Amino acid sequence: MQSTNFLTEVGLNHYLILSALLFVTGMTGVLLKRNIIVMLMSIELMLNAVNISFVAFSKYLNNVDGQIMVFFVMTIAAAEAAVGLAIAVTIFKRFKEINIKFFEHLRG
Repeated sequence: MQSTNFLTEVGLNHYLILSALLFVTGMTGVLLKRNIIVMLMSIELMLNAVNISFVAFSKYLNNVDGQIMVFFVMTIAAAEAAVGLAIAVTIFKRFKEINIKFFEHLRG
């Protein structure tokens, strides 16, 4: 009798489902929350969901291009976090609170 343990095999579909769930969670956080820190964390969550997809496809296709792309996405995420936190600190210093409504009224 042959025993198949299909519950322990993790395939491409599992990674893509996880990535989609993380991306939707991050998108929900960006769209529904008005706290700038929560919005930055939600954007980071969406970028990490994309990274999971890149690595999963890279492993599935036996190609390192997806893993190399992850380094570029991580660099963009670090820059986004640094600039976003710098803007949040500047707004906090000026208005003594961080509220997304300050961004809604900015004009160039």
